[in-house]
Amino acid sequence: MMNFLFSLFSNDMGIDLGTANTLVYVKGQGIVLREPSVVAIDRETRQVWAIGAEAKRMLGRTPASIISVRPLKNGVIADFEITQEMIKHFIRKVHNRRSLLHPRVVIGIPSGITEVERRAVQESAEQAGAREVYLIEEPMAAAIGADLPISEPHANFIVDIGGGTTESAIISLGGLVVSKSMDTAGDEMDEAVLMHFRRKYNLLIGETTAEEVKMEIGSVFPLKEEKTMEVRGRDQATGLPKTVLITSEEIRQALMEPVQLIIDVIKNTLEETPAELAADLVDRGIVLAGGGSLLRGLPDLIRQETDLPVARAADPLSCVVIGTGKYLEELDRLGTKRPDFVASYRHRK
Repeated sequence: MMNFLFSLFSNDMGIDLGTANTLVYVKGQGIVLREPSVVAIDRETRQVWAIGAEAKRMLGRTPASIISVRPLKNGVIADFEITQEMIKHFIRKVHNRRSLLHPRVVIGIPSGITEVERRAVQESAEQAGAREVYLIEEPMAAAIGADLPISEPHANFIVDIGGGTTESAIISLGGLVVSKSMDTAGDEMDEAVLMHFRRKYNLLIGETTAEEVKMEIGSVFPLKEEKTMEVRGRDQATGLPKTVLITSEEIRQALMEPVQLIIDVIKNTLEETPAELAADLVDRGIVLAGGGSLLRGLPDLIRQETDLPVARAADPLSCVVIGTGKYLEELDRLGTKRPDFVASYRHRK
């Protein structure tokens, strides 16, 4: 009865705490927030100036006394205090202020993080005002959010390419059979684009510009109609503003190194998959999730490299947070009993 009253008056939420973006799902409302995981702080006092979309707009445009930082690196907390402030800000932003109770929070975490890193995520959410904290591994959350039949005795292959990490996992009977986590993902693609401009054009560009180039003309296969794009930056030799015209072909070459690392981790996962489950994949194939999966031609390249069917999830950007929301529903259905389909850590305050 007490759990029922708690769930009635508190807006329980699921959080995809990503390196690049944070998404929040509120029970009964769906996805209510989607903002960059960026915080602008004073360099000396560490006072927070802005969080989320407002802070990202300040990247590369702030005076020397203010810096915009990403408090998460490769899917784990790099700056505990700033992460805590960011989570607190997002919880307050979406939580119904009329509620008398603190929410239960489910947070997606990379499968490869340590127990110390798990504890850091949990404590950040507690300090931000969560009543109970549940952690769910991101490949499991992504598979749930993609509507894969993970409770069946068949192989489900999910590859979640986020901003800071790529998660590759085989799931069967509600558990992770094989799981690989690596820190090559969308951010490394942006870095590859940024380095291409430095090497070829002697041009300094910012992270935001590199991401825009990747999204506008990035691909892993030749396009039917190759594209060009004007890019502005600062000439390293003269220090003056400079504009260059780049092609989709050269960006494709720049992206191939991080993309090949992602292909390799997918193949490594396949190599460790038990034979019976590997046989399932001939028909069931691979499902891609995460923002990195939106790179043009990536499903076709993975299909070519693995000889398996490859498909993107219906909403690849939202799979993890939708999965945390479905986990919340399972918590309500099962009461105090933890859902069987996911290994999670629970802390009750």
